[in-house]
Amino acid sequence: MLTKSLLAGLAGLAFTLSAGASWAADVTLKLHQMLPPQATIPSKVLEPWAQKVQAESGGRIAVELYPAMQLGGKPADLVDQVKDGVVDLTWTLFGYTPGRFPKSEAFELPFMVTTAEATSVAFQDYYEKHLKDELTDYHVLAVHTHGPGLIHTIASKPVKSLEDMKGLKLRGTSKVVNQMLEAMGASAIGMPVTAVPESLSKSVIDGSVVPWEVTPAIKIAELAPNHTAFSGPNGLYTGTFVFAMNKDSYDALPDDLKKVIDDNSGQELARLFGKAMDEGDIRGKDIAEKAGNTIITLDEAETARWKAAGEAVTKAWIAEMDGKGMDGTGLYNDALALIQQYSK
Repeated sequence: MLTKSLLAGLAGLAFTLSAGASWAADVTLKLHQMLPPQATIPSKVLEPWAQKVQAESGGRIAVELYPAMQLGGKPADLVDQVKDGVVDLTWTLFGYTPGRFPKSEAFELPFMVTTAEATSVAFQDYYEKHLKDELTDYHVLAVHTHGPGLIHTIASKPVKSLEDMKGLKLRGTSKVVNQMLEAMGASAIGMPVTAVPESLSKSVIDGSVVPWEVTPAIKIAELAPNHTAFSGPNGLYTGTFVFAMNKDSYDALPDDLKKVIDDNSGQELARLFGKAMDEGDIRGKDIAEKAGNTIITLDEAETARWKAAGEAVTKAWIAEMDGKGMDGTGLYNDALALIQQYSK
């Protein structure tokens, strides 16, 4: 018969073994990000990525997952946490630090995005060509985007035309997206996506722009049951993301473990992020449909009016980049061409 002390010891051993592969690993990497573990990217990409890296390293690399800002700070702090070595890995939005990565903003301009997969692979190519100088403080594993962003509003304020945007308090995702919302008549309020449910509940905002993918995690179908989409292959906007590693953490790895990280980086990883986002869009829209929510798709003529309103934002961004000596027209045209190339 097992004694209580032996049972306690076995339970403690089981906990140690189940607590993570770091027990036997040569290297333990901490991955910190802002969303709960059940959200699309944490569950469909980050956790499988961590498991794959651990397996391909023969257990020599362990990846500890810290979702929902468990290690402290705000989502906007993540880029500095990984740069400064507070954490080894992070996944975050470029837009949480306005103006810090200006060339990434080309993909956030109005009506650029097609699918998340095509746009993410295009964005990875764009990073290789144009963004490396903005990200010299990081070891970038992949960049990507989400799928077409939509407008989601409370029950009393559906958006059926450009005129319905006037005076709406809408949460935006980045400097460029906020400028777009303002150009279209809304009052843009910047905040992390994790703050949206409480802000809707307390009437701080009338709605938010997010893709379908993230709507289940932040209860959009319940809190903002009007959903406005657009005709044609291009969505209203997208958000840009980076999955990055601390440079010293990467440089400290032996060459064979660097290869494991390298083999799980780049364009195919960007594609995986995009595919997960596209699949998440299907799930999110299905939830809204089953809830009986109002899903509005603006016709081609009305969509053209929104595109015309967005052109001022694109022109202003190009002028801003030109003013910084960055060839705004060239960056915009290249982003557009890459998205078209991968969307065929």
